[in-house]
Amino acid sequence: QVQLVESGGGLAQPGGSLRLSCAASGFTFSSYVMSWARQAPGKGLEWVSGIYSDGSKTLYADSVKGRFTISRDNAKNTLYLQMNSLKPEDTALYYCARGLGRYDYWGQGTQVTVSS
Repeated sequence: QVQLVESGGGLAQPGGSLRLSCAASGFTFSSYVMSWARQAPGKGLEWVSGIYSDGSKTLYADSVKGRFTISRDNAKNTLYLQMNSLKPEDTALYYCARGLGRYDYWGQGTQVTVSS
């Protein structure tokens, strides 16, 4: 069965960095576009970034452009999100998802908290 398992969340100071990972299994990872999304406390789900199946194109929400970098290692079936220059407003539960715009599988999420 399809599984997406996020890791790497935690507490970071403003201006700090974190790297999220999403381990995929149960499907041919290299054939799918993948995305990261987040949900802040009391707010709706926000798409953050997407990457084509071969990594040839990446897309970002304006709120994270220039600070976050999405990447993937198809040999390791793993999706990444490098988050730099973190801000308190980046605090959220971060999910990886299969697809872009329309999603059919989600991970359980990993919590990112940005606070001094």
